[in-house]
Amino acid sequence: MSWTRVCEIDDVEEEDVIGVSVDGQDIAVYRDEDGGFHASEGHCTHERMLLCEGLVMDGIIECPKHNGRFRITDGKAMGAPVTVDLRTYPVKVEDGEVHVDLG
Repeated sequence: MSWTRVCEIDDVEEEDVIGVSVDGQDIAVYRDEDGGFHASEGHCTHERMLLCEGLVMDGIIECPKHNGRFRITDGKAMGAPVTVDLRTYPVKVEDGEVHVDLG
């Protein structure tokens, strides 16, 4: 695996999302209600809106444009208008930093 540091753990509040760019690729980094971290492609699969502007609640990210919803753990599309799942990435936390494998 090829791990890339994307942020500090304190950069993401519980039940929130931030956007980061890695080599020109937009990534969404989430923190769930239990303090776990997840990462996915940074744009909604419906109309390419940045997910970091959306709302995270109960393990779901809601796109700010048309309210498309995805599970943050596996990127599963949760119904219209989104029908294509998000690509997700492995995440590890080490020494207070969040690392993502974009491999």
